Amino acid sequence: MSLPTQSRQWLTTQSGISALTLSSSSLPSPGPGEVLVKIHAVSLNYRDTEVIMGLYNHHSTTGSQPSALVPCSDMCGTILLSNSPRFKTGEKVLSIFNQTHLKGQVKAEHMKHGLGFPLDGVLQEYRVFDAEGLVSKPAYLSDEEAATLPIAGLTAWMAINGMRTLGQPGGKGEKVLIQGTGGVAISGLQIAKASGAEVIITSSSDEKLKLAQNLGADKTINYKTNPEWEQEVLKMTDGEGVDIIFENGGAQTLRKSFDCIAFGGLINCIGYLSGKEDAMGDRTNTNVLALRRNVTLKGLLNGPRERLEEMLKFYDEKKFNPVVDRVFSFEEAKEGFEYLFKGGHFGKVVVKVD
Repeated sequence: MSLPTQSRQWLTTQSGISALTLSSSSLPSPGPGEVLVKIHAVSLNYRDTEVIMGLYNHHSTTGSQPSALVPCSDMCGTILLSNSPRFKTGEKVLSIFNQTHLKGQVKAEHMKHGLGFPLDGVLQEYRVFDAEGLVSKPAYLSDEEAATLPIAGLTAWMAINGMRTLGQPGGKGEKVLIQGTGGVAISGLQIAKASGAEVIITSSSDEKLKLAQNLGADKTINYKTNPEWEQEVLKMTDGEGVDIIFENGGAQTLRKSFDCIAFGGLINCIGYLSGKEDAMGDRTNTNVLALRRNVTLKGLLNGPRERLEEMLKFYDEKKFNPVVDRVFSFEEAKEGFEYLFKGGHFGKVVVKVD
């Protein structure tokens, strides 16, 4: 098979979505232990919009800021050339986020190997990967569906199972609260329901809450019409609270999460869609809030390759399909980022590369 000499790629100088440029570079060649991948689909994450807008600046361990880079971290593709025994030519694969984070706790060194920042990402037609930074794609999923799993899927999996022993996923009989209806949230809803958990989900949109019910959400709360939604959660759980919270909001939601978590529960700090700085008001110290109900507060930076493989085995067994809200063409990548940033999506936004 003859290969092209050029590969198209989107570049960001971290100066905004409108400044994204479509360019091309010479087709790379894989070295020892590496593979050349033809990229078919790329899913977009909120982190990608922060990188593109120059706002991804809260991780000092990522190292120096690149002047220009290819954004995005989540892709599905086919191996065209392999110099590794891990994969053969023709196999379909997914990328892992931090390319060196293979097992256990993420370390500072792994943060220097994140796709889409600080390393060149996957919003391009071809890319060379170290074979250790890839996993096999579940055969039953489309390329677009599979591309949603490395960050959104795995982050949701870690929120439910990251504190459990590898190979022993749980969730059955537990109560899970999920904030919002974005990529991590809807992945969490699907994984939690497939695990046998009861799920409460929040949104400002009744239409999205109906969609969530169609996916199995047991109870829903519109946080605009119910601003004291934490009290609704307590009512729905007979005053007990929930066992696990997907804390996606940050500044305006964390205090409420502390008020509706069960004794011994787990609050997963995943996002900060409502802001990075706390609002004025109740300044009760986090230690006090955690002690009140013996709470575990856990920051989540995705997960290692071994956990992604654990999750993909679960998907293969349960055979459910990730929710793709909308697919944009490669040439429409800017529009895809703008659509994601506006926040109207339900599930994942994907760019089809080929």
